[in-house]
Amino acid sequence: MKFPARRFRRTAASAVLAGALVAVSLTGCSGQGASGDGGSATKGTINWWSWTPTNDVAKGEIAAFNKVYPDIKVIYKKVPIENYAASLKPALASNAGPDVYTVYNSGGFGAQIFAPYATDLTPAVEKLLGADWKSKVYEGGVKAFTIDDRLVAAQYAKAGAGMLWINQNLFDKYKLKPPTTLDEWVAVCKTFRANGLGCFREGIASSGFGADTLHSIMDSYQPGVWADAISGKGKWSDPTVAKSLDLIRTLSKNGILDPGSVGLQQYPDVNNDFLTGKVPMVQMGTWYQQNASLPTLTAALEGAGVSKDTPKITIMPMAFPDVAGKGNPSTVFADVDAGNSVNAKSKQRNAATTFAVWLGHSKAGQQAVTNSLDSLATLDGITPEWDKITLVDPDLQRPALQKVTEQLETATDSRSFGLSAEVSQAIIDALQAVLTSDKSGQDAANDIQSVAEAAQSR
Repeated sequence: MKFPARRFRRTAASAVLAGALVAVSLTGCSGQGASGDGGSATKGTINWWSWTPTNDVAKGEIAAFNKVYPDIKVIYKKVPIENYAASLKPALASNAGPDVYTVYNSGGFGAQIFAPYATDLTPAVEKLLGADWKSKVYEGGVKAFTIDDRLVAAQYAKAGAGMLWINQNLFDKYKLKPPTTLDEWVAVCKTFRANGLGCFREGIASSGFGADTLHSIMDSYQPGVWADAISGKGKWSDPTVAKSLDLIRTLSKNGILDPGSVGLQQYPDVNNDFLTGKVPMVQMGTWYQQNASLPTLTAALEGAGVSKDTPKITIMPMAFPDVAGKGNPSTVFADVDAGNSVNAKSKQRNAATTFAVWLGHSKAGQQAVTNSLDSLATLDGITPEWDKITLVDPDLQRPALQKVTEQLETATDSRSFGLSAEVSQAIIDALQAVLTSDKSGQDAANDIQSVAEAAQSR
């Protein structure tokens, strides 16, 4: 995922208070091979590894942190999401791993996988928020990051998916409206393709993105089937899953899904094509609203290697079309997206804890996260300060983005929590199978179920 530069604002008085509350020395940490006393909680140099945010975002985020803790130097290393787990495992097994490392809610780089290396952050969070801290933060994050009664990561970002993002400028240019049905979607794509553009581009091979599309289609047929399959109440071989996989093939054959999707990566391929105006629609989650911010969009275009005079597009959220034709409302689904763990072996363990807990559980840290529009806050009561955010087209975008925030605050369906790495890969394999072969949706769905049963039996 790509995230924007995060902005941070606070008064000097609140900075002092936050510093006093967060700084806590952990001398009895749990985890694998705790090293020494963990050093100072307010001084030192720490290394932070993650697949997110982008380097420019991390730079701004660290600068915000250093307004409170000027004597803690944070060195950020961004690892490609596809290589993250493979890079992190040997690093943590050694004595030279990162001091802070980001984990996801489940899957191949989930908190469960890396919990043995993590410090228990419960004392630090209790120090900051009180004994009732669980009532002040996102419940889903507490559940995802509490392993064997230990808080192995400090949640800091909530994200969701289920919507599409459109280039409003292209829709306006060709006098088109966001499609609400399958037939309307076909017609819109015909117009775009007739004018030399793509239509709906997706990196099916990328982690999570094809699954989001499948999830949305399943909800169009019958809401709740995805949640039941993840929880084990239902099966991935359910006919709704099969019909949804068949419909993925239909999206390709009828000109909605752009060719070559099985060979594309969502980042950088799809992202760059969308931001530079080559395709009008992508499925991304709430983190993508960052590109409504003029400074962030400018930085993203520079990162894509295009000329500085490339037009700044106006992105807008769009409800996923009712492709099943059953009248079910478009849904959004949400999870805790990221939490920071502290390496129990770190000689700078206490400074690392200060950083992790500040970002995820202080009001200032969470305001910095949500003002950047890449994530919803996981601390209660924090919402974007819209008057401090520069949008490309504020009159058009601000009401739509506020609605997205409201939708995610009330979302009850999980995006991926509880989805194992094996099942995640099986979903990708099933999507690729229906797009590159004549395998039926039912056979592909059965394959996912077989993987899920095998994983559960281990």
